[in-house]
Amino acid sequence: MKKALVYGLLASMFFALTFILNRSMNLGGGYWLWSASLRYLFMLPMLWLLLRRQKADRAILREIRAQPVTWMVWSTVGFGLFYAPLSMASCYGESWFVAATWQITIVAGVLLTPLFGGKTPVKNLLFSAVILLGIFLLQLPHLESMESGGSLKALALILVAGISYPLGNRKMMAHCPAGISTTQRVFGMTLCSMPFWLLCSAYALLTHGLPSSGQILQSLSVALFSGVIATLLFFEATSLVRHNPKQLAVVEATQAGEVLFTLLGGILFLHDALPTPAGMLGIGVVVIGMALNSLSG
Repeated sequence: MKKALVYGLLASMFFALTFILNRSMNLGGGYWLWSASLRYLFMLPMLWLLLRRQKADRAILREIRAQPVTWMVWSTVGFGLFYAPLSMASCYGESWFVAATWQITIVAGVLLTPLFGGKTPVKNLLFSAVILLGIFLLQLPHLESMESGGSLKALALILVAGISYPLGNRKMMAHCPAGISTTQRVFGMTLCSMPFWLLCSAYALLTHGLPSSGQILQSLSVALFSGVIATLLFFEATSLVRHNPKQLAVVEATQAGEVLFTLLGGILFLHDALPTPAGMLGIGVVVIGMALNSLSG
C-alpha cells in the first residue's frame, strides 16, 4: 500500500504539468483540440519503444485482436472522453481552477465501485467529500470573478472527464488478464483510442490549420511527463491495490495532490494570482482530506 501511495503522489506531481501546459498553450493561442490530440499521438511511439525494449509488444497486440471492440470502446472512454473535455476546460479558467475542479474524479471513482462488484467504501467517500470541500473553498473567489457561463461549461466538461477516466481505467483493469503489465495496458489503450484522436486531429487541421512549433513542443512535454510517466505511475499504483476497493479509493484520492502542484506551478510559471485567505484554507482542508484518506487505507 505504501508503494502505491508513493506512486500515486508522484503521478499527481507529473499530472500537474498537464494543467499548467494546457493553460499555457491556450494563453499562447493554441487550439485545445490540438493540445489533446498531440499528447496521445506522441505517447504512442514512446510507449511502443518501451514495449519493444521489453519484447512485450506482441502479447498486448494478441489481447487486442481477441476482443477489439472492448478495447476500442473503453480506451476511447478512458482516454478520449477524459482528455478532450479536460483540454477544452482549460479555455475557461486558470490552471489551478481546472486542476481543483478535476478532483471530482475522486468521488466518481468511489461511486463507481459497485459497478465492479464491490461495496461503496463509505468512509473513503466521506473523506473524499472533505477534499472536495477544500477544493470548493479554493475555487470560491475564482468562481465569483468568472463569467457564470464559462464556469458552468468548465464544470460540465470536467464532470464528463472525471467520470470517464476512472471508468475506462477500471474497466480495462478488470478486462486485462494478470499477465498484462501496466505499460502494456496503457499502450493498448493509447493504440485503441487512436481512431478518436485521428478524427480530432483531422477536425483541428481543417478548422484551425497546423499547430505552432511552441504548441508541438509543449504537447511533447505533456506526452512524456504526464502521458507516459504519470500515467504509468498512476496505473501501476491502482494495479497494486486493484482487489481492495478501499485502498483503490485511497490511491485514486492522491490525485488531489495535483491541486497543490498546479497551484504552485501556475504561480511560478504563469503568474497566476495568489489564493485568497479562503483559498489558503481550502488548501489546508485538501491536505487534511488526503491525510485522512491515506490513514483509512
